[in-house]
Amino acid sequence: MVDLVVLARKVAAIRDAVGRIREVLPATSDAFLADRTAREVVSLNLFIALQETIGLATHWLADEGAMVPDTYGDVFSALAERGIIDAALGERLRAAVGLRNLVAHQYGVLDFVRVHEVARVDVADLLAFCEQLSARVRT
Repeated sequence: MVDLVVLARKVAAIRDAVGRIREVLPATSDAFLADRTAREVVSLNLFIALQETIGLATHWLADEGAMVPDTYGDVFSALAERGIIDAALGERLRAAVGLRNLVAHQYGVLDFVRVHEVARVDVADLLAFCEQLSARVRT
């Protein structure tokens, strides 16, 4: 059985971080590149949202008694294989782990044009993940 308190807290943290990203994200990548504060707020909140998503995914698997994979990307594949999230979302979240790793470990210089695109479009996947898990709890 999934721990509903953990689910609620992590979903709230993800939604809060995505909301913060959307509050400060400039409409264009040029404006984003010119605004250091926006770049820092967006990067930090992307990291938080992705980290909370990973945490929620690993908790879900563990609470179901499933083996938790060794890599973050594989966690999303495992959820998709078990039918907990849809396969396409699982693949997109698997890929998003790479951005989390770049932000966390500063592998090279971040491509802020790419960060802007992820923040503008791909954060919807984090909310979709929350919705798919929440829907499973409600049914």
